[in-house]
Amino acid sequence: MTSRTTPSRLRIALAATVATALGTAGLTSLSGSASAAAADVTVQYRTSATGATADQAEPWLKVRNTGSGGLPLSSVKVRYYFKADAAGTAYRFACSWAVKGCANITGTFGTPANPTPTADRYLEIGFTAGAGTLAPGADTGDMQLRFHRADWQALRQSDDYSFGAAQTSYADWAKVTASVAGGTVWGTSPGGDGPTDPPTDPPEGGQSLFDDFDYNTSSDPRISANGWSVRSNAGGPGVPGATWSPENITFASSGGNSVMNLRTSTAGTAESTRQTEVLTKAMKFRNAARVRFSDAPVSGPDGDRLVQTFFTINDLKAPMADDYAEYDFEYLPNGGWGEPANILYTTSWETYNPDPWQAVNQHSESRQSFAGWHDLVLTIDDSSIKYYVDGQLFGTHDAAYLPERPMSINFNQWLIDLAGQTSTTPRSYDEQVDYVLHVKDQVLSPAQVGAKVDAYRAAGTTFEDTVPG
Repeated sequence: MTSRTTPSRLRIALAATVATALGTAGLTSLSGSASAAAADVTVQYRTSATGATADQAEPWLKVRNTGSGGLPLSSVKVRYYFKADAAGTAYRFACSWAVKGCANITGTFGTPANPTPTADRYLEIGFTAGAGTLAPGADTGDMQLRFHRADWQALRQSDDYSFGAAQTSYADWAKVTASVAGGTVWGTSPGGDGPTDPPTDPPEGGQSLFDDFDYNTSSDPRISANGWSVRSNAGGPGVPGATWSPENITFASSGGNSVMNLRTSTAGTAESTRQTEVLTKAMKFRNAARVRFSDAPVSGPDGDRLVQTFFTINDLKAPMADDYAEYDFEYLPNGGWGEPANILYTTSWETYNPDPWQAVNQHSESRQSFAGWHDLVLTIDDSSIKYYVDGQLFGTHDAAYLPERPMSINFNQWLIDLAGQTSTTPRSYDEQVDYVLHVKDQVLSPAQVGAKVDAYRAAGTTFEDTVPG
């Protein structure tokens, strides 16, 4: 960690919305399909690892629909709260067996907004569309879940909020929470942390950037006039010798909204590889985003080590300069960087040295598919950087990584290398961007971001930039 010579920090509030999907996919609603007010859910819990310490925690769960209508499980999130063994300890999730099928169950680790002595982490269980819908009175059946330390050292669970050593058979358990479409419907969370921020109205006013990406082509003069640059210059990241292709950036209407499409294509050689990037020309922004990703190519064989991103960044003035800042959402649908399969990273950068490589950063990750539309929001205040996915807190990073200077806003899609798929058959991948929003000096919750965007669209506003240079 480098020493700091500049004590002042920027108080930051950024929100942007990015969405990536297959090129033929329509833009769907960003809200859940079930009504939290109408939903009625209970969660039952038992443990098959009862010791104060264990090789792995084993929270087995059942979700029951006690309401009067069908409950799509894809709208349900369940949180199990625990105390990390140490601040830097990483954990891994696994599903041993489930009636609904382990392939239809996801597990993501996060940090509560208000940590307590028995809960500074949580395991959030979600469901894919393949889990189906629960009829009234039905439950999911067994979900035999477990998690362990990444280093496989024994973990302590006797001080975990949600753990119950005596719970060796299923029973209702209020120390896990359940939410439907973002609204808490079951359980009591530690420290008053609900699965989502309250849906309060955003603050009035504020100098803002909003862009609905309502353009004609990548050469539309309004793109440059509105402060964006479509990259064409050579260089990293990505495959050495690849081209950054402005013509691979197009615009279309989808689901009643305008979207920007970034297409990355290759036929297995550097010469055939076309990558895409759009970024703001000015470094005057200090905020974040909300995003959605895709797993499959539009055409051709799958398997390329692709990176789909939204990030904010400023320039590195010198190796290990302590006024550098970068905040990333990076989705790798086919793995890469030593990962064998899909993974989502959020990373906060303090600084780095390009040669020899040395990096000072903090990251959070989730090893699962994030295919589909997602809301990604980044907020930065005086004490921390918070990353949200679909209104859920994904990771909290320390004050040591707060920025000293404003940043540019960037979207790009590129290939780490050509080793993931060695075929010479042409293939292409699409990343779609719906809108971007930044509000200066306001820290907006994910719900407030949605309200702000809805207000712009209701007013027919497709672009606004009142942020001073």
